[in-house]
Amino acid sequence: MASTTALFTGLSGLNVHARKLDVISNNIANVNTTAFKSSRMMFESLFMQNFSLGSQPSDLLGGTNPTQIGNGVGIAGVQRNFNNGPINATGDLRDLAIDGPGFFVVEREGTQFYTRAGSFRTDPEDNLITVGGERLLGYMVDDDFNLQEGELSPINIPLGKRTIAEATQNAVFAGNLNSEGDIATQGSIINILADATNGLSQTGGGFITAATLLTGVEDPSAPGSGTPAFAIGDTLEFTGATKGGAQVPDAELEITATTTVQDLIDFLDAALGIQGTGAPNPDGNTPGITLDPTTGIISIVGNTGTNNDIRFEPGDLVLVDPTGLNRGAAFNTDKTQEADGESVRTTMVVYDSLGSSVSYDIVMTLEATPNTGPQWRYYLESGDDTDVDISLGTGLLQFDTEGQIDPDSEEIQVTIDRDNTGANQPLSFTISLNDTAGQVTSTATGSALQGVYWDGLPPGVLESFGTGQDGEILGRFSNGAIRTLGQVVVANFANPPGMVDAGGNLFETGPNSGPPVLTTPGTLGSGLIVSGALEQSNVDLGQEFTQMILTSTGYSASSRVIRTADELMQQLLVLGR
Repeated sequence: MASTTALFTGLSGLNVHARKLDVISNNIANVNTTAFKSSRMMFESLFMQNFSLGSQPSDLLGGTNPTQIGNGVGIAGVQRNFNNGPINATGDLRDLAIDGPGFFVVEREGTQFYTRAGSFRTDPEDNLITVGGERLLGYMVDDDFNLQEGELSPINIPLGKRTIAEATQNAVFAGNLNSEGDIATQGSIINILADATNGLSQTGGGFITAATLLTGVEDPSAPGSGTPAFAIGDTLEFTGATKGGAQVPDAELEITATTTVQDLIDFLDAALGIQGTGAPNPDGNTPGITLDPTTGIISIVGNTGTNNDIRFEPGDLVLVDPTGLNRGAAFNTDKTQEADGESVRTTMVVYDSLGSSVSYDIVMTLEATPNTGPQWRYYLESGDDTDVDISLGTGLLQFDTEGQIDPDSEEIQVTIDRDNTGANQPLSFTISLNDTAGQVTSTATGSALQGVYWDGLPPGVLESFGTGQDGEILGRFSNGAIRTLGQVVVANFANPPGMVDAGGNLFETGPNSGPPVLTTPGTLGSGLIVSGALEQSNVDLGQEFTQMILTSTGYSASSRVIRTADELMQQLLVLGR
């Protein structure tokens, strides 16, 4: 008689082929979905009707095979193909692709998901997010741009918002110091007087002393009158003086009830940046400012070297009253000696911790040429030092007989006050005179000195970023600095096909996927990051169309089985008429 089993067997064929067509249609529909992974359906036979399980062979008779009739077909499973799709360049550095195994780690409402679709953009809070709004996770950096590995955080790229400034720590000079130049023998000598020949007097008679109050100094324009030259609230403005042709920074001394002549001497010494060397100049005069109480004459003795030569005219030190009225030159000056000696000056700019420019001068003066090699003395000064004293330090540099600097002399430590600027106090850095970037020598050629390298940065704003193969995100700032902003991590799974598709190009861990193993791209078998590109779908249309034809054939054949079973049943019914 006709078999109803054949009907249900044919029906099972219709069902599974219909489901396979669902899989094929989904693959074809996602042929242009970013990083889509195609699937395939696998069939399996259903349980059997066992009429006989067979028998073993004997000595007299051969064995028999099982007698089984199948009951149709079922779905064995749907396998996902996690092979890489083609990588297509987009030119947008926010787009990322993984060339090899691994998944991006993203987060939505505290739950982690995994994706291969790297079409990231930034949200209003500067986080990199997927098209669906999930935030990309990775390692971020601290305030000093050091990666903080181990804890996943949303990748944040504050374009146009994050700034950077760095203090100078190192500077390098290069050039030559003329060993055949004239050895320095003397510094400038300038006398401060009441008039062309006489020293300063007190209002009560006699010459001034270091302890004399400035309000007790007699007006040089009215000798013998006892009229004070200064009053409380007046200001001495020092402006216009030069050293070696370079402008001396302006300075002010406010006159109070306790301001003395010694205070004036200390003020001028600091403002001119005269530096003690621990010994007199070769001509016997000691650098600094002194007062001769027997004559009332204040004498300024400068440092040696033509670039330390001081020009100080009477109009460079003027008296201003509390109303702001300029009352003219406070004293007369008389320059009796000029500084001499081979010398070179150069100016260099460095940066404090806020990125502010800080200028300083270095002067080199030929001090001696003993048999061991030339000796030069450096003088450092800065008008951007925040106290009145512009001097930063002095010291000897020893060169050998071949003009190479002695290893003990090749570094100079510099400290510049930055008090009340908001920057780290003080600014300290090292000058190198013998470095791969530059070298200072002392040979028989002309003197020339310049700064060839310095680190530190002025303020800059984050302008752009890019991601390297290892996932490290590098940001470029407007000041030219390039700094690490973070690092993309990837998740590997022991069995990627065991992951559960959560929709929206996202996957979740599944019972058979294994736990995620987080690592940096290129390590532990993970793929590399390709910046400015997206992974395309790995759907093979040719294969899908072929499978669609086979599926259609299988479906038609199953329907034919049902039709044939139906015809047999009709024949059976005819017998009953």
